[in-house]
Amino acid sequence: MSSVVQLVFLVWVSFSCGQSPQQKLKRSAGELHSCAEEQKLPAGELSRIRQEINADEKTRQIETIIEQKFRAGFNGNVLIAQKGIVLYKKCNGFGHFERGARDTLIEESKFQLASLSKTFTAVGVLKLVEAGKLHLEDTIQKFYPDFPYNGISIRDMLCHRSGLPNYAYAFDDSMKVNFYKREKPYPNNQTIMHWFATVKPTPKRYNIPGRTFSYSNTNYMVLASIIEKVTGQSFEAFIRKNIFQPIGMHNTFVATTKNDSINLYRTAGYQWNRRIPKDYYDDVVGDKGVYSTVDDLFKWYRALNGDCLLKRRTLAEAFLPRSFERKGLKNYGYGFRMMLDSANQPEFIYHTGWWKGYNTMFWFSPKDEYVIIMLGNRYNTSVYRVKELVDVLHSGKKLTDTDVTGEVEI
Repeated sequence: MSSVVQLVFLVWVSFSCGQSPQQKLKRSAGELHSCAEEQKLPAGELSRIRQEINADEKTRQIETIIEQKFRAGFNGNVLIAQKGIVLYKKCNGFGHFERGARDTLIEESKFQLASLSKTFTAVGVLKLVEAGKLHLEDTIQKFYPDFPYNGISIRDMLCHRSGLPNYAYAFDDSMKVNFYKREKPYPNNQTIMHWFATVKPTPKRYNIPGRTFSYSNTNYMVLASIIEKVTGQSFEAFIRKNIFQPIGMHNTFVATTKNDSINLYRTAGYQWNRRIPKDYYDDVVGDKGVYSTVDDLFKWYRALNGDCLLKRRTLAEAFLPRSFERKGLKNYGYGFRMMLDSANQPEFIYHTGWWKGYNTMFWFSPKDEYVIIMLGNRYNTSVYRVKELVDVLHSGKKLTDTDVTGEVEI
């Protein structure tokens, strides 16, 4: 029986019913927090696990690999753990290069996650589905009747099968010029949704909805906008209340957060040694826009793998591969990328990101129970090359190439 099938079976056996939508959405914050917190193991158990996974030797090998990345120009923070034990954690470089040693990276340094933010949007949508406030077959028009592209469901957008064009390239420069004239320099999600409804950019679609996989950031911008419409809250407020705060991600924010604490230890993005100023689309969120730390993402990993946020059945759906048009091991579920084994089941689950100098990697193995978290704020693609690390963590077994540099994206 495959791991995904086992997952679904366990949920079917233990499925609980009778909760209202509000109860389903408002699971005990204390319960979620304890689920995502690092477990303090007794000394004897800790020693046993360290010996079982050969922790000391793995740490030595990991350190050698990461130091090579640092020498190759990687500026950022790293955390690698297995079976709940942190094998390696290191901060290297500067949060702001112009400040030099006055702003060296620390554990609390916040990085723009870029497309890794999509994992939070997906889980937020699925929480609303579990609560009965959304359905996967709902179309965009249910929430935005004037949206110009018909027949696109929430399911289509979650797995990038909508055919929607990328909003960053869909509107001509006159839109920006006119927007600046109205003294509103940065559009938000609702601005982009309004543009789609009024401008109706062409081409209307790149693909027919549901026909094929086509990665587009518009999918997750629209999903975040639907969250806002359904809940009556900003995307930032909903994600903070239902994900960040309950699982203790206190150093995680959205770019639109109206709170000065987001600026505490917030890094800047660099293309080589040039600092990149605020981008025109920085306040459009859902497809990007989450800032976080390696420690908070470790909590995110534990929450995803600890039955914290979603039912096992729902999580199994999120990790189900949905793109088989092109032969290969790489695939996409609901907000998560994956690499498949010979039985077409997810062996590794991950997401990468790139946005204005930031490079991010969040990679974990359900089978071997490890996670690789790398966050950089100076453009450097070594973040995406994880094969050597995977070989070490996979108990010495040599794997096929796991380079995902071709997936650089916002």
